[in-house]
Amino acid sequence: MLQASGLLRPEAAQPGPPFPDADLMHVLDLLPADERARLEEIRAVLQRDVRPLTPAFWNREEFPFDLLPRLAELGLGRLQTDGSSRLFTGLAYSEVARADVSLSALVGIHNELVVGMISELGSEEQRERWLPGLESFTSLGAFALTEPEHGSDIAGGLATSATRDGDGWVLRGAKRWIGAGTIADFALVWARDTADGAIKAFIVETDRPGFAATKIENKIGLRIMQNADIVLDEVRIPDSNLLPGATAFCQANDLLRDSRAWVGWQAAGIQLAAFEIARAYALERFQFGKPLAAFQLVQQQLSEILGNAQASLSLMVGIARIQEAGQLEMVQSAMAKATTTRLARSSVALGRSVLGGNGITTDYEMAKLFGDAEVLYTYEGTYEINSLIVARAVTGKSAFV
Repeated sequence: MLQASGLLRPEAAQPGPPFPDADLMHVLDLLPADERARLEEIRAVLQRDVRPLTPAFWNREEFPFDLLPRLAELGLGRLQTDGSSRLFTGLAYSEVARADVSLSALVGIHNELVVGMISELGSEEQRERWLPGLESFTSLGAFALTEPEHGSDIAGGLATSATRDGDGWVLRGAKRWIGAGTIADFALVWARDTADGAIKAFIVETDRPGFAATKIENKIGLRIMQNADIVLDEVRIPDSNLLPGATAFCQANDLLRDSRAWVGWQAAGIQLAAFEIARAYALERFQFGKPLAAFQLVQQQLSEILGNAQASLSLMVGIARIQEAGQLEMVQSAMAKATTTRLARSSVALGRSVLGGNGITTDYEMAKLFGDAEVLYTYEGTYEINSLIVARAVTGKSAFV
């Protein structure tokens, strides 16, 4: 994957190092044989057919629509409904992040917040209409909760309104940072009912009059993901578009609990990518007559990146275990999200250092990871908010206000 242009010595090629997949903790051995084989196929296809294409799309802030059928063939559109174990699903998320973090954001939001929401909270009619297309990636949805003036305080501050009007609803308001907002077929919009003040969720097709989505440009990370500002200007929808199971913010909170855990898998995946890119570069790049990998300071950096990655992966294996048992609570998700993204931020910084000046150009990929890690650190609950959730749980004292 390295773009050499004479900077690396051809004779540097050596037999592959031990632990080529960087699985020092033998995590893959925890999967049954069928899931392990499927995961290895997903990794191989993503590394061979997807990863090499993504830097160009990242640089242009474009979405690679032609890759969606390939993702669908791997079953990545139906991880939430195909009966896979939590560990397999999480490791699949990490493998997508290992190839590209933006695509992992799409796959994760798609499964955890769109497919999962319609499957668990939607009506039978809504499931029949939308799930087949979603599972095959021939349809895309967006999860529209965050607003321009309300992010961390969205539970109490949500301002988008829904007003009953005859046999339907009228939605008014705005949403911000909505992933896939400009390319989705519909948005799952959370709005406050003006009659009873309850927060409810609605399916809003993006071609309805009054719905407008504008791409947020000039991001430093997740540049492939098409985040949007959304305006809802007197958007009228039928009553059948109300999700019957989403009539209070507690349902949104349950979804956010699971999606925060998913970000932990992304953080593990980006660190594995950072390690692999840094290791390959260090083995092939020569300075002072020997490969960078032979210098003590570089070895220390590689060791720290891998240690961070394995610590994150091990933490997420524990999350999968309690999630499988139905015991996952927000405190565990918040701890996992905060910890793994903090480590990811450190790991990509170390990786950028290993690459020296070449670490600041996306030709060598590490700069791409460097930007993407900043987004992981902030979205799905900032580091600070997630830290306060954990501290509140272990002290019994709230420091939010």
